[in-house]
Amino acid sequence: MAKDIEKYGRRGLQTGYFSVIVGISLVLFMLGLVLGSYFGLEHLQKAAKENIEVDLFFNPDLNESDIKLIEQELKGWEEVKSAWFVSPERALEVFQSDSEAANEIKDIYNGASPFPPSVAFNPKSEHVSKQGLEKLRQKILAAYPKQVDEVNFDENRIKQVNLGFLQWIYLFVAIGLLLTIIAFAMINNTIRLALYAKRFTIKTMQLVGAKSGFIRKPFLLNALLQGFLSAIIGMALLMGVFYILKSYMAGLENTYSLETFLMLFGALVVLGIVISFFSTMFALNKYLRKRLDALY
Repeated sequence: MAKDIEKYGRRGLQTGYFSVIVGISLVLFMLGLVLGSYFGLEHLQKAAKENIEVDLFFNPDLNESDIKLIEQELKGWEEVKSAWFVSPERALEVFQSDSEAANEIKDIYNGASPFPPSVAFNPKSEHVSKQGLEKLRQKILAAYPKQVDEVNFDENRIKQVNLGFLQWIYLFVAIGLLLTIIAFAMINNTIRLALYAKRFTIKTMQLVGAKSGFIRKPFLLNALLQGFLSAIIGMALLMGVFYILKSYMAGLENTYSLETFLMLFGALVVLGIVISFFSTMFALNKYLRKRLDALY
């Protein structure tokens, strides 16, 4: 009879641990979706920022070889992602594709290009803001005061890129915080139910003289393991969703790099361990403080 009771008790405890891991895994999976969306949005924002084009127009007396020399120097600047020389013919081709009046201008100049040679470059994303590009403009004019006549960039587009993505980032942060609070509440409740089956064991250990730290240690170590295993399961679910979406969304694999997945896994491990650890500690403290007759 005693063996049967012990058998069913062990089975119930194992079921409790399994339900805790499943519960934490599902919560971490939901948090991972939010974090993954945030990382993807951040990648899109970086790509949009680095697609911003800045144009340099030069003194008319400057020849093409000098302009190309400045282009090569700009490529070595830490603020510049890429730079290229724009010949008058290339400038005319771009203008023809963007303007309906291109043919009239071409007729006026007898097919020749009215545009001077120039240099265009894409700045790195961390410098794409009104203040950042203005600072870069002043640096260019200071470095080439006699060569560069004008530095142009679209301020409205820069404002749209920054504000548009900023609203989405605020939304994801708000959803992430809300899910974290819900996750903590759900996991805390699940762990409390799992520890409920061992409340008498905890109290018995306390009554025979075991100190609180000694009682907590195996439960907290188990909580760390539960959090880590849950993070692995949650990440596996996320990878499954990623490979399913990859077949429907072209270019998705370029959005997420190995570094992104490692960051996401690290975030899930930290969240899983922290939430599981503190939820277990709070539940243990509750049973350690209770009197024996209050456990029934």
